[in-house]
Amino acid sequence: MITVVGIGADGWPGLTEDARTAIHNAQVLLGSTRQLALLPTHDSSDVVQVAWPSPLSEALPRLLKEHTGKRICVLASGDPTYHGIGTTLVRLLGPDAVHVIPHPSSVSLACARLGWPQDQIQVVSLVKNPVEHLHPHLAPDRRILVLSRNAQTPAEVAHLLTARGYGASQLTILEQLAAPTERIRTTPATNWPTPNSSTPSAPVSATPDSAARSVPVSASADSATPSAPDPTAGDRTALPAGWSGPVDPLNVIAIHTPADAPVLSTSPGLPDDTYESDGQLTKREVRAVTLSRLAPVPGQLLWDIGGGAGSIAIEWSRHHPSCRAIAIERDPARADRLARNATNLGVPVSIVQGPAPDALANLEPPHAIFIGGGATAPGMIEACWTALRPGGRLVTNGVTLETDALITQWHKQYGGDLIRLEVHRAAPLGTMTAWRPSLPVTIWNVTK
Repeated sequence: MITVVGIGADGWPGLTEDARTAIHNAQVLLGSTRQLALLPTHDSSDVVQVAWPSPLSEALPRLLKEHTGKRICVLASGDPTYHGIGTTLVRLLGPDAVHVIPHPSSVSLACARLGWPQDQIQVVSLVKNPVEHLHPHLAPDRRILVLSRNAQTPAEVAHLLTARGYGASQLTILEQLAAPTERIRTTPATNWPTPNSSTPSAPVSATPDSAARSVPVSASADSATPSAPDPTAGDRTALPAGWSGPVDPLNVIAIHTPADAPVLSTSPGLPDDTYESDGQLTKREVRAVTLSRLAPVPGQLLWDIGGGAGSIAIEWSRHHPSCRAIAIERDPARADRLARNATNLGVPVSIVQGPAPDALANLEPPHAIFIGGGATAPGMIEACWTALRPGGRLVTNGVTLETDALITQWHKQYGGDLIRLEVHRAAPLGTMTAWRPSLPVTIWNVTK
């Protein structure tokens, strides 16, 4: 049995008697250097203290194996099961092998200071995620708590908010919560000094791997490795006017967005100009219908074959933070562009560069598949149908007679729903206005 003790910035005085007993009885103490320093000198030379190495995700199983059979106590920030190491240990060892003694989380402490109702706020962790991860959560008149990676995170958040049109948002930086050195400061996002060049939210060059989803270790900020300063992002250590002293690395950011802020909904059908594209883009109205038939469900995985600009994979992922997507795109330039779109819209999309169906081999079986390009490739639909999980949804769009003929054949064999969608847009015609038709799109969807 491993005991996980939540500890706050108030250190030893803030611990319960049960927590203190667990620490006293431990033969091995694991935690960050900061957390271990909060403990009084242990009265036994037999106690082994181990500071978390980096990366923690790779080292944790080895550390546990090295100390098998010993009484292990793991120190965690606040509530260990809330964005904490406790969740990781339960996932590795099972709930019966882990005993958690929680401490008030930074979220509960921040809400207590601000008078915010915990059940009506959104919590976003930037401990392991890029600042763009905040994008899908921005909406008018919202209260958001951000778990920071380090002392530079508040500046990154302020710059992103300003670039997105949310500069009037009130930012409250809560540092060293519950410690004697606790400090709370508030300023509009626009008051944060602007970087000298590009902001974190501006489009940046990215490889497909930079937008790929990896399995994260649920860990506190104490286990995170501070990222190196980005020389292209200006001075992120500069402070708003009137502030004295740098921001403490142990901080939480509270954001209250203005009621008149611009809207970028998480509903399907974002404006086409939201995406960087070479024209290979599922258009807004067709995209909305397509996603309604893919039916995003929290926790499920989508394959987006012929990813193009990535709009289907991205809007699937924006439906819920646990929705996952793999985009398969054969063209390197488009794969790079897709990665940038995913980054700038704040969602992780794994990108596989290569031709389908060959590139589908060894991928995790999906709950939904969208074939937006390449449906006529030999074996494409057969490979997708085989890979699709029972109860999964297959949606194929086509604009050519060849694709129409193929999906009509499959519709006869497997059933489902077959529709043709044609969108007309008003456009100038001399001094008047007329309807301009887009290419009609055939959409076939079927549930396995």
